[in-house]
Parts: sequence; structure tokens; C-alpha cells
Amino acid sequence: MVLIGNHNQFVDSLCAFVVKGHWGDLSKVKNVSALTSSTIHQVLLQLSLYGYGLSYSFPFFKWLDSIPHYSHSLQCSWAMIHILTEHKHFKTAQHMLEKIAHKDFLSSPSVLTTLVRTHDNQEVNSQVLSWLVIHYAKSKMTQDAIQVFEQMRLHEVKPHLHACTVLLNSLLKDGVTHMVWKIYKKMVQVGVVPNTYIYNCLFHACSKAGDVERAEQLLNEMDVKGLLPDIFTYNTLISLYCKKGMHYEALSIQNRMEREGINLDIVSYNSLIYRFCKEGRMREAMRMFSEIKNATPNHVTYTTLIDGYCKTNELEEALKMREMMEAKGLYPGVVTFNSILRKLCQDGRIRDANKLLNEMSERKIQADNITCNTLINAYCKIGDLKSALKFKNKLLEAGLKPDPFTYKALIHGFCKTNELERAKELMFSMLDAGFTPSYCTYSWIVDGYNKKDNMDSVLALPDEFLSRGLCLDVSVYRALIRRSCKVERVECAERLFNHMEGKGISGESVIYTSLAYAYWKAGNVRAASSMLEEMARRSILG
Repeated sequence: MVLIGNHNQFVDSLCAFVVKGHWGDLSKVKNVSALTSSTIHQVLLQLSLYGYGLSYSFPFFKWLDSIPHYSHSLQCSWAMIHILTEHKHFKTAQHMLEKIAHKDFLSSPSVLTTLVRTHDNQEVNSQVLSWLVIHYAKSKMTQDAIQVFEQMRLHEVKPHLHACTVLLNSLLKDGVTHMVWKIYKKMVQVGVVPNTYIYNCLFHACSKAGDVERAEQLLNEMDVKGLLPDIFTYNTLISLYCKKGMHYEALSIQNRMEREGINLDIVSYNSLIYRFCKEGRMREAMRMFSEIKNATPNHVTYTTLIDGYCKTNELEEALKMREMMEAKGLYPGVVTFNSILRKLCQDGRIRDANKLLNEMSERKIQADNITCNTLINAYCKIGDLKSALKFKNKLLEAGLKPDPFTYKALIHGFCKTNELERAKELMFSMLDAGFTPSYCTYSWIVDGYNKKDNMDSVLALPDEFLSRGLCLDVSVYRALIRRSCKVERVECAERLFNHMEGKGISGESVIYTSLAYAYWKAGNVRAASSMLEEMARRSILG
């Protein structure tokens, strides 16, 4: 039986039993509550301090798990992780760290500060905390990863390069490019020497922001430091230059790669081809396509060329490219079909578009929002609203949801066929779905009622917004007043303006200038001047 007296003696006794392997005596501890977190923590530290090694501390740690109603505290688990790391048992330590990472508020500054101060081995702290940064970043817990990184910086613990790369990549995936630069600056401050992988993250940030100047500075930095760019570096630069329409610079990167013995891959070629296609320069795009070497054209390559030909009104060339694609064993996906479908609809070849849709169905290629919207828009343009609504239902049956383009096309279609009540109902459905109608959408409805000489329906719209529980703000009034002025319905615009003011909503520059111009055009110079004076009095900028 283990007697419990002086606490230090008790810790020494436990250590002795662990070292001698007397597990039977350990199981006879009379008061299990004496095995507190503090006691166990001291035992683990003492075993480590006296150099008894992992062969004693880890079996003891695992034995504690067999005690009923016992669970390791964060402090003890942290100590065990450190001991495992010191003895190069990285996989076990990492697994244990990941188990405790999502509980005990491990990433909170106060908890981390306490844990870091408990162990003064900076090398081990660096390893463990770097693992923690990686785990949080990969688990999409970017804020937690940043908190751990900040604590490392405050305690002058240098993070591993891999942890820095993973964190920067996580920030890029989250779309917070401004944070990439802040974290990078702090990494350098704590002594991290960036490698090519870190620079690639920075190039990616430049590409997302379209920042050519900064990207070129980074490339110069790498050259000065003697760091060799890799294929990812160059592909990111080519993509950035192509996005900005800087062909000469993109091709100069291609030349640099060739000088350095780095072969362009299909990603490089696709970027260059994409830019030519985007500008309608199909001859140059095809020349680049013919020059592809040490790489194999893929779906992206062919789809880019097909889309390019469709946009330059060369449908036959697009269809030939599709045949070439299939001859290479590459079968078009929904993106490829959408490009051809869009062109057929633009040319009014609805029957051929439906044949293509049937082919997609036979090949079990699922239509997406773009597919359905293309056909909805095509049918709306020819006034076949019945077929347009049929495709809207197909969209819903496929588990897809109408997007702003769907609503816009249908509203325009119903306005063209003078079915204004249906157009209005769709506008309210659009608002219910969380989308904001554009000025064009309101314009079509105002124009429709104007043609029917029914401006009372326009005047009733703000109250309909309120009766349906929808947000009525200045943007709605702006669109209605602006369009009413455009179609020279000044009285309607004036009444809408008064209604707006009556609701306590203040007008802005577009509203005042639209009304002023409408008054002036109608020959009411006094009213126009009054409106401009009121605008100046309220300090509304034009």
C-alpha cells in the first residue's frame, strides 16, 4: 500500500514505483484523489529531469488512463507531448497534440502562455507549436492558427518553415490576402528565412490582388538572395501577366524558363492560350497550341479554345476543336457544353441547343445554373416564357437554385410580353431569395407600366415592399425616381420623392440631380433650381 504523507515524498515514491516497474503497488494507492494533475505533472517532469527517459514516463502516462473516472489534464498531456518530442517520437506526440487541440481552449493566449512558460526547451516548443499551427490551419481554424503564431512570436519561439507555408496558404484559401503580408512581415521579424515555397505564397497573393509591381519586386528579391524560382513561381507570374493583358511580360517569363532549362507545363500554356482567346486573338492562341511540347493538352486547353472560337463567332472552328478533343480521348464536360450552348442560343439556334442538351443528358453530364440560365435567357428573348419557365423548373428539379441572372432574364422576358404583374412577382421573389435587383430590373418594370400609362402601379411599389416585410431603402427610391424622370413622368417621380421623405429616408445626389434635370427639361426652371439648392443646403455631394 502506498501511504500518502508529505507531497514531495509522495511524488518521489511514485517515481520509485514507476522506475522499479512495481505497477501492482501503484494500483493499491489508497486515495486515488491524491493523483492530482499537479502530482502527475511533477512525476512526469521528475522522470524526464533525472534522465529516466520515455520507457518509464509513457507507460506511466498510459497506465493512468486505466484508472476509473480519470482523464489527463491539459497540463499533463502537454508535458507528455514535450517528453515524446524530446525523444523524437514525433508521430505519437503529434497524434496526442491533435487530440487535445480542439478542447481546453488550447489556442487562447492565456492558456498558451502558461504552457509555453512551463517548458523552457525552445527547440521542443518550436516543434510542438509549429505542429499546432499546421493542425489548426489544415482544419480551417485559421484564426486559432494565427493566435498560436502570435504567441510564438511574443515568446520568441521561431516557427518552422513548413508551419509558415501552411498558414500562409490557409490565409490565401480564406481570401484574406492582406493578412498574408502582415503574417509574412512578422515571420521575418522572428528570424524565419523565407524559401521558395514562402515566396510562392506571396506570388499567389500578388496574383489574387492583381499586383504586378509587388510580384516583380519579389522576383528581384529572390534573384538577389540566390533563390531559384520553380514552375509554380513562373506559372503564377505568367497567369498574373496574362490577367493584366501584359503579353510581352508573360512571354519574357516563358523565355526565362527556357533559358533556365525549366519546361513549360500545361498550366503555363493554358494561361498564355487563355489570354489570347480572351482578346479574340485566335490565330496566336492556335499558334501557342501548336507549340506545346513536353506537356499534354487537357480539358482546360480545349475548352478555352472552344470558348474563344464561340466568342469570335467561329462556331464551326469551335465544333472542329471539340472533335479534336474527343479524338484525343478527352470528353467535354459541362463547361465545354455551356460555351457551345451559349453560342447556339446567341445565334437563335434553339433547336440545335436543345439537341446539345439531350446529348448532355445521354452522356449523364449534369446541367448547371449556367446551362439552365442560357436557355432561360434565350427563350425569354424570343418571348417563349412557357419554355423559359419549364427550364426554371428543370433547374429546381436538379437541386439547383435560381441566381440573380435567372430572375433578371425572366423579369425582362415578362416585361417584354407586357405581363407586368408576373414580372413584379418575380422581382419580389428575387428579393425574398436575398438578391438585390439592379437598376435595369426596376427600369424594365417602370417602362412597362409607363407604356400602359399606369404609373399608379409604380407609385404603389414602395408600400408593397413594406406590406411584404421587405427592406425599403434609398436604393429602391433611387431606381424608381431616376427611371420615372428618364421617361419624363416628373409628377410620378415627385410623388415618389415625397413618399420617401415622408418615410424619413434622406435622398442622395442621383435622386436630386435626376429630379432637377427632369424639371429643367420640362421647362420648370424654378423647381430645378429649388432642388439643386436643397441638395446644396443638405451638403449632398453631386
